[in-house]
This record gives sequence, C-alpha cells and structure tokens, in this order.
Amino acid sequence: MEFGPAAPIFCVANVVASVDYYVGKLGFKVNWQVDGFASVSRDKCTIFLCQQDQGHVGAWTWIGVTDADVLAAELTASGAAIRNPPTNYPWAYEMQVQDPDGNVLRFGSDPRKDEPFGMFLDMHGRFWPATQI
Repeated sequence: MEFGPAAPIFCVANVVASVDYYVGKLGFKVNWQVDGFASVSRDKCTIFLCQQDQGHVGAWTWIGVTDADVLAAELTASGAAIRNPPTNYPWAYEMQVQDPDGNVLRFGSDPRKDEPFGMFLDMHGRFWPATQI
C-alpha cells in the first residue's frame, strides 16, 4: 500500500474570489471548478477550496519548495499577503503566506546550515523564540 499526495481543503467565503487570489497572486492554475468548490495546483501541490464548508477558516498547511527566497520575491512582486518572510528554523527555511480568508500556507525549503534560527509567528500573531520551537 502507498499513500498519494495530500490535498488540503480550505474553507473560503467565496470560491471565485479565492481562485482569483490563488491564480493571480500565488501562481496556481485551476484544475477544475464547480459551484462552491475548486481545485487549484502548482507543480505537485494541490489545494481544494470549498465555499463556507468542510473545515474552518484559518487552516494551515506546509508546502515544500526548492527555494523560499525565490518564491518570496515572486509572491511579493505579485502582491500576495506575506504573513512572515523567509526565516530559518530547525526544520526548514520557511515563510508564511495568508489567503483572503486567513488560511496560511507555510512554504519551506532546506534549512540554512550556518544561519541562526529565527522567531516563529504563531496563529495568534505571537512570536516564539527559537528556544521554544
């Protein structure tokens, strides 16, 4: 038995507006869209967007990328909502991006070996020192 890739389902207020954000700001493409539900993807990453159903607004997901700095520059230029810029942690060099509904996408690449660990921004907007991570 083998598991396939995961596809998080984000609860959104308006599927059309969310699809516009994921395509226009985050560089995703639309796989399919029906009334109140859509699938968007970028490379091997797929996310489902469900209008006012299937979960709670403010969900989080972690997505591995090859270079968080390159992605940060791209998303900043497109006007995406960067919640926390690329920061080094023990598990990854990671950034947080927020969608219009408050769902958070954590994009991470390999941690930087000779760089100190930074502060982690939690769901309440509080920073945790590296000693608490």
